[in-house]
Amino acid sequence: MQAARGASLNPSDTVDHDPDHVPGRRRLDARLLFAGVAVAAYALDLGSKQWALSALADGDIAVLGDWFTLHLTFNPGAAFSTGTGFTIVFTVLAMVAVCVVLWLSRRVASTGWALALGFLLGGVSGNLTDRLVRDPEPLHGHVVDFLMLPNWPVFNVADMCINVAAALIILQTFRGIRLDGSRESGER
Repeated sequence: MQAARGASLNPSDTVDHDPDHVPGRRRLDARLLFAGVAVAAYALDLGSKQWALSALADGDIAVLGDWFTLHLTFNPGAAFSTGTGFTIVFTVLAMVAVCVVLWLSRRVASTGWALALGFLLGGVSGNLTDRLVRDPEPLHGHVVDFLMLPNWPVFNVADMCINVAAALIILQTFRGIRLDGSRESGER
């Protein structure tokens, strides 16, 4: 009788000793993934730009004929070289974007969101670095682009990271997954 009183019949009263269910661990793992992806994307972008500056200084390299060429160019504007007179605006927007992503990352506990925000931070930071340190002057620097496909603007690794991030953000949103990993309910 004594044993029966001490036994719990409610499954929610049992203690889960699974190390994967440690409170806060999921959030820590997601934050580490976020930081790792951001640092890797940023380093890959900066490294590839440094390589392009030295390897492409003497001209283009045809990788796959006319379909894929490495062509060094400096972009003062946004995509498709739009807004070339507003470089300072793009610099300020990139600074704001970095701050917003860092603020949002405090709550990230979802693998999908960690990847999305990591790629976004790495990509935006890579292009922001160009805006801050490259010619013609700080805050007005031109972004190094070197990947060229036919009928498409020349781009770089940071641009690819930003596009991957956008796709992941859209996917997570359509799936109804919040930053903390919870799902939105069907009722609003």
